[in-house]
Amino acid sequence: MVRADAPGKIILFGEHAVVYGQPAIAVPLHAVQASATVEPAPYGSGLSVYAPDIGQTLRLESLDGGPDDPLHNAFIFPLQVALRYLQHPIPDLSITIRSTIPIASGLGSGAALATALVRALCSALGHPLFNDELNPLIFQVEQRHHGTPSGIDNTVIVYEQPVYFIRGAPPQPFAIARPFTLLVADTGHSSPTRKTVDDVRHLYETAPEQIGAIFSAIGGIARQAREKIAAGEIASLGLLMDRNHDLLCQLTVSSEALDRLCAAARTAGALGAKLSGGGRGGNIVALVDDARAASVAEALRSAGAVNVIQTVVKPSG
Repeated sequence: MVRADAPGKIILFGEHAVVYGQPAIAVPLHAVQASATVEPAPYGSGLSVYAPDIGQTLRLESLDGGPDDPLHNAFIFPLQVALRYLQHPIPDLSITIRSTIPIASGLGSGAALATALVRALCSALGHPLFNDELNPLIFQVEQRHHGTPSGIDNTVIVYEQPVYFIRGAPPQPFAIARPFTLLVADTGHSSPTRKTVDDVRHLYETAPEQIGAIFSAIGGIARQAREKIAAGEIASLGLLMDRNHDLLCQLTVSSEALDRLCAAARTAGALGAKLSGGGRGGNIVALVDDARAASVAEALRSAGAVNVIQTVVKPSG
């Protein structure tokens, strides 16, 4: 039996603008995980995937792209990508995949599922992949899910460390001078990233100068945030988060629920708050002092958050 795990992720700064060449900052979210367990199957039975969380069993019938449906793309397509990369025939194996990462909420559920599946399969076949090999494979899966993804989800999840990311460039681990605490609050409303990415692209095509200026401003905030984190100036990150959220509102990717949770967090004492991920649903992320984390979390629940995750971003190593 072989098992592989992959964390979720949360974007701190740079959503949407990262698709257009601006930097973004993301960190792994180890409080939620996807896990894949591989076991031998009877000779000639082929490769099957059991997803008990949703009560589904799927079979890999061929190495071609196959049908374009969500279950196939989430559970079968990553395995096809891996087997084509290894030039390996369909093996006789059974894979059980579980995840505690909410879907379509900006926490990287698709990339984490794919990462766990591909890591586990390749290891079971005796070909464990280095992260530099794995990352482009998971990006192929992200393209299947999202059309024109930034690449940040697969990068931070595969490498499992904070990343300063510019599309087309190698991921850059960045210095964290001291730990800081985040609350991730779920609106309970899912929103596929592909839809918001497509809508922002349409905005940009309609008004490239105006929307391009917003992208540049978001990129500037991400650059400042990296400097603040490296210097240990954590309190000043809150204002940058608030400014980033305002710019995302101008890109029409916020929602009443997201705005309400951000306001509730700030009123309860958070240093700053913003939506995280594709927007129009999913999560907000709030920066908090440890002493106020519990009261801010309670305020978020009172404002409608269906789940609140507390996580500490720490220096690597």
